[in-house]
Amino acid sequence: MQLHLSPKNGVPLYLQIVSQIKYLVASGRLAAGDEVPPIRVLAEQLLINPNTVARAYRELEIAGLLTKRQGAGTYVSDTGSPLAWTERKRIIEERTTGLVTEARQLDIPVEVVVEMVHEKFWALSASQGADKEGSSNE
Repeated sequence: MQLHLSPKNGVPLYLQIVSQIKYLVASGRLAAGDEVPPIRVLAEQLLINPNTVARAYRELEIAGLLTKRQGAGTYVSDTGSPLAWTERKRIIEERTTGLVTEARQLDIPVEVVVEMVHEKFWALSASQGADKEGSSNE
């Protein structure tokens, strides 16, 4: 699990950790049951105080994303997080804002943008379906 912190961006480090782990869970890079690094290990990797990592993990536990197993570590919750859908949607909303802003600056009508999104979505869906079929025949 690779996290990247920016001490100068004004966002507290623990919130940067929370945000990045939420993103990893929402994107599927961290799945239910996956173990996250122990507090001290992650603190050493990030060169920060272990209390900062502990605070981030507490926030994620409260949110239902992480769960502690006594003596066994901290894991992504098996129950699935109600935040997973919300977080995925938030990520897309942020990217949509950028897309819409650029389209407006370039005087591209919303209908054209929507058409482009549909075309890309279906093209990617078709190629992923073909990938799955190809891998099942091997």
